[in-house]
Amino acid sequence: MLHFFRDIFTHALMITGFVFVMMLVIEYLNVLTRGIWQQGLRGSRWRQYLLAALLGATPGCMGAFAVVALYSHRVVSFGAVVAAMIATSGDESFVMLSMVPATAGIIFLVLFVVGLGAGWLSDFLLGERAVKWAGVQAGHKIELHEEVCECFPRGRILQQWKDCTPARGVLTLTLALFIFGLLSGQIGSSAWNWVKVSLLLTSAVGLFIVATVPDHFLEEHLWEHAAKVHVPRIFLWTFGALLVMHLLIAQFQLAGWMRENVLIMLLAACIVGLVPESGPHLVFLTLYAQGAVPFSVLLASSVVQDGHGMLPLLADSRLDFLRIKAINFGVGLLLGLTGYLTGW
Repeated sequence: MLHFFRDIFTHALMITGFVFVMMLVIEYLNVLTRGIWQQGLRGSRWRQYLLAALLGATPGCMGAFAVVALYSHRVVSFGAVVAAMIATSGDESFVMLSMVPATAGIIFLVLFVVGLGAGWLSDFLLGERAVKWAGVQAGHKIELHEEVCECFPRGRILQQWKDCTPARGVLTLTLALFIFGLLSGQIGSSAWNWVKVSLLLTSAVGLFIVATVPDHFLEEHLWEHAAKVHVPRIFLWTFGALLVMHLLIAQFQLAGWMRENVLIMLLAACIVGLVPESGPHLVFLTLYAQGAVPFSVLLASSVVQDGHGMLPLLADSRLDFLRIKAINFGVGLLLGLTGYLTGW
């Protein structure tokens, strides 16, 4: 039992740590460039959709986490998150590539194209409502202060450490412990793969930012905004969601139930895809690889499910979480039914 809780705790810690570091980098780039890159993204919705779909199509959940971080700062639109969550296959991307590599390539391409279309259509049809939803939590928007903030004050870094503030000390120690956990295998996979290397590199960048930025930047942008507002909620919601999902799956044995109800597998795939968890989708992937379900079921499941990508959004805005899940459910069910009726 303790091992069970430890696994969930470290998984939630890994997700929270990555999202937090992404927020640090976004804040840093925004102030460093004085918002130029942010304005460029906002200037073209199609650039947002392309960026979001590309990040979502990246194997694993990190690209989806990055899009959620951008959305929580109101850099990309509501439709861009829809595009990312449809395009992503989460951690199942690696399993699909190993079990059904030819099908995986088709799935990734279809999800990317469908994600682009669904993202644009969501913003187009929802219009002002999508804009309103994206701006509801104005306090989460990236702020660009009028004064010029020097992100790397060369001559003052040593003095800043001599007069180290509690915020700098806490953030530096936290990131250092997170990196130590990655290196020692206490956090993340024990094997050195590209996911672990990416986590280590992004965490090192975050540590550099915390160690070198001036006190004003650290207090206003990193501590008050990212650390105190986002991190506790992201961790608690992520830990709670992972715990509940694991208990439900173990208790009700969803894998066995789905194998016994082949006629409603398409609907079941879409319903299970609503679960913000990586594991359930593997059931449909395995059934497809064994020839038990058609391609349309795997495709519908891939559209609706998004691995752990939506967990940070669940902490940021439950309403947005439900709205995007509802859209993805509709798109996945429609696409799956179309494929089923055409013999996929």
